[in-house]
Amino acid sequence: MQTLTERSPGPARTMTAQQAATVALTALAPASWGTTYAVTTELLPSGHPLFAGLMRALPAGLAGLALTRVLPRGDWWWKAAVLGVLNIGALFPLLFLAAERLPGGVAATLGAAQPLLVTGLAIAVLGDRPTAWRWTWGVLGVLGVGLVVLGPQARLDAAGVLAGLGGTSAMAGGVVLTKRWGRPPGAGPLTLAGWQLTAGGLLLLPLTLAVEGVPQRIDAGAVAGYLWLGSMGGLIAYTLWFRGIGRLPVGASAPLVLLSPLVAAVVGSALGERLSAPQTAGFVLALAALLAVQFNSPDLRARLARGRPAGHRTRKERIR
Repeated sequence: MQTLTERSPGPARTMTAQQAATVALTALAPASWGTTYAVTTELLPSGHPLFAGLMRALPAGLAGLALTRVLPRGDWWWKAAVLGVLNIGALFPLLFLAAERLPGGVAATLGAAQPLLVTGLAIAVLGDRPTAWRWTWGVLGVLGVGLVVLGPQARLDAAGVLAGLGGTSAMAGGVVLTKRWGRPPGAGPLTLAGWQLTAGGLLLLPLTLAVEGVPQRIDAGAVAGYLWLGSMGGLIAYTLWFRGIGRLPVGASAPLVLLSPLVAAVVGSALGERLSAPQTAGFVLALAALLAVQFNSPDLRARLARGRPAGHRTRKERIR
């Protein structure tokens, strides 16, 4: 018979399993984003990054609104717009521009810097106190991705580099603000994804019509590419991503974006590219960095030891 002063080890084990499941589902989002580089270069019409971003965002966002039938209320009108600009409206065209003007490896490496940017922004916005462990593995993760995707043949284009850094910075800001603002009552991850994809798509619509217009030829391959990016890489991925951000500590969710360039490297290998010994070592290093942050996060260990979900915050933490 268990007394009131005894603690059962069951909840801690349960939370560990729940944490692993949350990490695995959240990881599907950046993993799917890793296919963007191959889809852009192999299937989509070149020279239309705004149109590609529009086709990825607006149809998916409208589908999310149709499924949830929930609109923002109060200050969430402007919050959803801000998050939509950062996570969608600015990110998508900059991402496609970087993918067009840079080798996939260079563009992916720029995106791998996001965990470090998130850590820096979390200090200012969330009052987060990153440990030396998180900083060290964040840097090692970027180095590992660099070994995987960079080579002597990699060329640098100034506009592409600026686009890649700009998109990475925009999404880093979106991650931190999403963590700070959370979700309003009655709005699930699918609702939040629908709001932001729609807001980002509405921003891109007039820009696309004014600057690029519609590509002269959209073949079956391009249609398939747009459908993939809008569904798995859009509504589904962002629903899983926002769900994970809400439940995981910011230091545990941000490094998951390292999966994006790693998946890009795997896809490139499937298309005929071979990994050298340094690239294989970098792959292992990047995966080690990702896992080290997940399973050795002091914040995560403390929450699990107390038997609380990773996304749960005390009243004092919420006020801060």
